[in-house]
Amino acid sequence: MFEKILIANRGEIACRVIRTCRTLGIRTVAVYSEADADAQHVRQADEAYPIGGPRPADSYLRGDAIIEVALRSGAQAIHPGYGFLSENADFADAVEAAGIAFIGPKAASMRKMGSKAGAKELMQAAGVPVVPGYTGEDQDPARLQREADAIGYPLMIKAAHGGGGKGMRIVRASAEFAANLESCQREARNAFGRDRVLLERYVERPRHIEIQIFGDSAGQVIHLNERECSAQRRYQKVLEESPSPFLTPELRAQMGAAAVQAGHAIDYVNAGTVEFIVGQDGGFYFMEINTRLQVEHPVTELVTGLDLVEWQLRVAAGEALPLAQEQIVQRGHAIEVRLYAEDPEAGFLPGSGKLERLRLPAADAHVRLDSGVVEGDTVTIFYDPMIAKLIVSDADRPRALARLRAALAHSDIAGPKSNIEFLERLARHPAVVEGTIDTGYLDRHLEEFMPAAQADQAADADLLAGAAVAELLAQERRTREDAAASTDPTSPWAIADGWRLGHGGRRSLAFLRREQRLELSAQGSGGDYRIDGIHRIDGSDGSGSGETAVEVRGARLAGDELSLRIDGRARRLRTLGDGARVVVHDGERRLRLDAVPVYRHESGAAGGSGHSVNAPMPGRVVVVKAAPGDAVEAGQEVMVIEAMKMELSLKAPRAGTVAEIRAAAGDFVEADAVLVTLESA
Repeated sequence: MFEKILIANRGEIACRVIRTCRTLGIRTVAVYSEADADAQHVRQADEAYPIGGPRPADSYLRGDAIIEVALRSGAQAIHPGYGFLSENADFADAVEAAGIAFIGPKAASMRKMGSKAGAKELMQAAGVPVVPGYTGEDQDPARLQREADAIGYPLMIKAAHGGGGKGMRIVRASAEFAANLESCQREARNAFGRDRVLLERYVERPRHIEIQIFGDSAGQVIHLNERECSAQRRYQKVLEESPSPFLTPELRAQMGAAAVQAGHAIDYVNAGTVEFIVGQDGGFYFMEINTRLQVEHPVTELVTGLDLVEWQLRVAAGEALPLAQEQIVQRGHAIEVRLYAEDPEAGFLPGSGKLERLRLPAADAHVRLDSGVVEGDTVTIFYDPMIAKLIVSDADRPRALARLRAALAHSDIAGPKSNIEFLERLARHPAVVEGTIDTGYLDRHLEEFMPAAQADQAADADLLAGAAVAELLAQERRTREDAAASTDPTSPWAIADGWRLGHGGRRSLAFLRREQRLELSAQGSGGDYRIDGIHRIDGSDGSGSGETAVEVRGARLAGDELSLRIDGRARRLRTLGDGARVVVHDGERRLRLDAVPVYRHESGAAGGSGHSVNAPMPGRVVVVKAAPGDAVEAGQEVMVIEAMKMELSLKAPRAGTVAEIRAAAGDFVEADAVLVTLESA
């Protein structure tokens, strides 16, 4: 076994590999960019070395710099993680040439799978089912149009080199093909350096099921059963689970055998994933082999009881597979979701910034957390905005879903916006609960996972009352603490009961909820209150749209558990907020409010003149699609920027004439920077 390895990656995967290495007594070497000098993987490794600037091309994609660090530090092997150089055959060759072991498949196997087109042809020759399509090298747009028309619609355009949902488009009509081809090729060229595409028939309402395989240098290949990843948005996996609720034992055996067959076809060694699309009739078709460890590998670990990183290390060190196929067990059910710094209500716009607050459930036998950040760390614009992977397991699927919902209810993130509430709605949606979701469901029905219009108009009365009580109790606690620390702790002005001469004092509270102002007033103290005048004010003319009043008795806050009686009904709520925010959760729903001064009456909504196009976040301009003097229509794309590993389309806010273009392709721009202006209407 190795004594020291280098991890050519960052974030949660580097921390994950470090964890297994500690268990095995293997020392670890980390590498880091300028943006990651204070990152957790740097702090957790035994030693770490800088390798360049914040952009991946200047650091984590510099194979020569990484190998130089490995040689300098005495590392015997390099673990590539996933992403970056993990599926780069040239890097794997260079590592081997330097006398260092590569913890992954051989470069020859990678090259066979590096092209989706070549992989498909190889699998078809090996007898693995594939989807009909075109994989030829002739990439003339006219030829591709003819092939697409021959295959029929709907069809999918896919980047031949790459993965992670990049460079993929669904085309439903011949007239839409050319524009989608151009967009797909540009994205593929930017993400992978090559713009070759392949075409294949699009299977309607498919399931996405992948089989984990492992091979060793003695030629053994086995599978560790499946993971279902059908809950996807724009080809990005949102929820992964094992076992699949769709597969029968017979179909599982057939797909496992096909995956092993695929592994043998390319002499596969180490960890890999064979991905299939499965039709509603149970027909399955090869998609690709990911020649690396997958982001969702923890669900396989939890149902098999195996450490896949340990297996990777042992196989790379020349050992045989630890178990035979018949020894692989599958116990219980596991589910993984990814907590991202993103805003689902703004089109899942990626976020960045300091994690002012990061509260996640405690890890135990049923809850696992894989993360590369802690509270106080910064989510940067240069890398994927994932904050943590939350993985739960239990005896069966309903219990695992219950664990997931409970774990999400204990989670809270402040700083950049997050997708926690989106995941909570996902975990309760009938398509997920019943196990019927297909890969396109989220994109077709995204509104079902967004806050309901009614919920946007008015907060639930019990949750709102609970939030008000939590804030009132916090105010009273702060008053007592301040009094105790003062020079006159017995002053009547330090009493937190709200009493005033002749009446119980009335206290006003003001909050913002999704940029909508809420005003409440309360009388009472010590857990007994009347809360009334709940006005919803639009922030422009101060008019209210309704009010309620509630009586609260016996409110007590123990840790983060709030118990109280609201109009005679006992409720238990969880509080998750901090000083600037009040967050309450009833086990199913979450209400987040931003506390604001009572005297400040403006809404938090940002106004816009409609005369400019601004950068929604820091990023790099990919292409400019307009010029000064051009006439544009409302919603017409005028610029594309790239940020957080994704392209963002910027569109004209109204019809008009372009006055200025203030950025060129390749420029880096800051958030809110004015990029395009329109002439005054």
